[in-house]
Amino acid sequence: MERHQDYPEIGQIRREIARLKYRRNLATVLRDTIIIIVVAAACAVLVSAFICPILRIYGHSMNDSLKEGDIVIAVRGTDLQQGDVIAFYYNNNLLVKRVIGNAGDWIDLDKDGTVFVNGQELAEPYLTERAYGESNITYPYQVPDSRIFVMGDNRSASIDSRNTALGCVSQEQIVGKAVFRIWPIDRIGPVR
Repeated sequence: MERHQDYPEIGQIRREIARLKYRRNLATVLRDTIIIIVVAAACAVLVSAFICPILRIYGHSMNDSLKEGDIVIAVRGTDLQQGDVIAFYYNNNLLVKRVIGNAGDWIDLDKDGTVFVNGQELAEPYLTERAYGESNITYPYQVPDSRIFVMGDNRSASIDSRNTALGCVSQEQIVGKAVFRIWPIDRIGPVR
C-alpha cells in the first residue's frame, strides 16, 4: 500500500514565509522603537538635570507672576540680574523668588512696601500690590558678599530675604533662572 504525504502547496509556503518575515520585521521595529524611547528619555533627563531644569510651582509666594501648578523651564547660570525669577534650594525645598539685590547692594523697605535699592526706588511692574510682609531685619540692609536678596511677588504671603528664617541666597543654592512657562497652555510664554 502506498502512503501519501500531504505536502504544502506553493501558496501556503509563500504565505508562511511572508508571515515569518512580518514577525521578524515587527520585532525589529519594536526593538528599535524601544531603544529610541529609552535614549530620548535619557537625553531629556540629562538636559533637565544639567542644563534646563523643569520646575513645578507650589505655593502662592509668586502670585500673580507664577501661580501654583505652573510649570516653568529654568536655565542654569550665574549671571543673575535684578528682576530675574530664580529657583533655589532651601532646607530640601525648591523655592522660587525674584532677585531684588546682589552682593553689596543696600536694600531699604518703607512701611507701605516700596523697595529701594542703593537709594533708588525699584520699579516693580510685576506686583499687583505692595506690602511690608514678614520682615525682621533692620533697614537699610546691605546684601552680604556672594549672596542675593530675593523677594516673592506676593509680598504679604512670601517668606523671603526680608526674614532671617530664609535670609539671602548663596550661589550654591541656585538651581537656575526661570525663563519660560510651559503650563498651563493658556499662559505659555516667558516668565516676567
